Amino acid sequence: MPDPLANLPLSAIRIFEAAARLSSFTKAGEELGVSQAAVSWQVKALEQRLGQPLFRRLPREVALTPAGERLARAASEAMSLLRTAIADLSESDEGVLAINTLQSLAVQWLAPRLGGFQLAHPKIAVRLEGGNRMIDLARDGFDMAIRTGDGDWPGLEAVRLFPSLMTALCAPQVAERLDLSRGPAALVDAPRIGTEAEWALWFRAAGLPQTGQADAQAGPRFAAESQTTEVAAAMAGQGFTLASPILYAAEIDTGRLVQPFPVTVPYRRHAWLAYPRDRRRVRKIAAFRDWLVAQVAADPSIARYSAQCVVEEG
Repeated sequence: MPDPLANLPLSAIRIFEAAARLSSFTKAGEELGVSQAAVSWQVKALEQRLGQPLFRRLPREVALTPAGERLARAASEAMSLLRTAIADLSESDEGVLAINTLQSLAVQWLAPRLGGFQLAHPKIAVRLEGGNRMIDLARDGFDMAIRTGDGDWPGLEAVRLFPSLMTALCAPQVAERLDLSRGPAALVDAPRIGTEAEWALWFRAAGLPQTGQADAQAGPRFAAESQTTEVAAAMAGQGFTLASPILYAAEIDTGRLVQPFPVTVPYRRHAWLAYPRDRRRVRKIAAFRDWLVAQVAADPSIARYSAQCVVEEG
């Protein structure tokens, strides 16, 4: 069977894809730097080659025929794959790598380690932004993001980093006033920072009935996704907070924070590194991904605190 693409110039497909996407021969010509007449001629030649019309010519625009719609879907996908392949081949080890991540993860875990990546890849400048708002990588100008969830995001490839955990933490002076002989029940009437729903998870994991904030002394309340602020309040002696022992392992190891009980529960599944699937071979993305996976594997706190985690069934 003869190849249907034989002797078919790529320029014709490129022009057809632009005209189909923009619904205009004039706009397609402007985008590609050719005249409207050249676009019209190329499209007409393609229609003659295929033996059927691809567009309906309207007074101010063009509209795809059923055959044109079918070809447009394939042409759009083909051009996208081609652009990505060319970008992968031409991408150097230089440039800016823009990463968006959760604020607490950026401050507590990633930023202190970035110096090692910069030493290994001095031609890649990392731009790190910590925030909790949902982003669109392409629209918002980021190459990668670190988020918590199930890792199933359309169009993205996700690499699992470590579980999202929470445990009860407090300042040393707060722990000293606690009657540890009571076990986790000592926190029932202690000042607690955070939401009732989060604390209910921890109390259930500790084997206690669901216990709400109303049972505790009043503690400060912050907006959602404010782990950094809540831990700062706890370190100032304002009460107990629930936070990731992985992110705050250094504070626990140095005694600036105390984990009075080993009860650790999963929260929002895992932390993932995510990036567009069609950019997975871009060198700066691949370099950071491989470096980050190695950092996770080398972190002893991840294995230590994951072993404490209580997973509820049902």
